[in-house]
Amino acid sequence: QGGGARYPYPKEVWSPAGGWWTRPSNWKTNTAIAFGGILAVAYGVFTISAEKERRLVQPVRAIPSMRWAKEYKEQKDTV
Repeated sequence: QGGGARYPYPKEVWSPAGGWWTRPSNWKTNTAIAFGGILAVAYGVFTISAEKERRLVQPVRAIPSMRWAKEYKEQKDTV
C-alpha cells in the first residue's frame, strides 16, 4: 500500500504547491491562517450585502434575510 517507494525527482523543478511529497511542518498554522482569512472576507461580504439589500417586491411571508437586512430592521424600529 502507499503507491510504492519514493523515486528520485528533479530538484530544479519548482511548484507552487510544494512539489513532490510535500509535508510542511507548519501545515496547521497555514490552514488556520487561511481559514481565518476566508472567514474575514466572508463576514465583510455578508455585512456589506445585508446593508445594501433592498427588495422592490415585498415577500408574502417571512424569509431568513429579513432577520439581518437593514431595510427590515429599520421598519421594526419605527413600528
